[in-house]
Amino acid sequence: MEGMTRGKLARQAGVSAATIRYYEDSGILPVPERTAKGYRIYSADYLVKLKFIKDAKSLGYSLNEIQAALALLGSRMDEESLKVLVRDKITEIDEKVAALRSIQSMLASLLQTPQDDIQNYLKSFEITDSQN
Repeated sequence: MEGMTRGKLARQAGVSAATIRYYEDSGILPVPERTAKGYRIYSADYLVKLKFIKDAKSLGYSLNEIQAALALLGSRMDEESLKVLVRDKITEIDEKVAALRSIQSMLASLLQTPQDDIQNYLKSFEITDSQN
């Protein structure tokens, strides 16, 4: 049986063996074949899948999204379906960027708040003797 051990696969993919085990346990990666002695043996396609997972994570995909994408890819996904997934992710990222810009703007405007207003605001949180 040709293949590699979990440790060798982990080194080649740049992940830990525990990460591979987690992906198997959670169903993101299929459970590999075993040798007669019970050792897991991973084929080269596991390396491709692990690199896909790492790349997708770096692009902001959740593990659930990655699992769904791997299932679609495994069912002979067509180019248009892949493009739809990518477009949907771009839209999601655009929405997150807009929300972050809004937060950034609000925070920047807080820096322009007059010092007296800030001091009055902070005093509203102070505990006085009558509140004890």
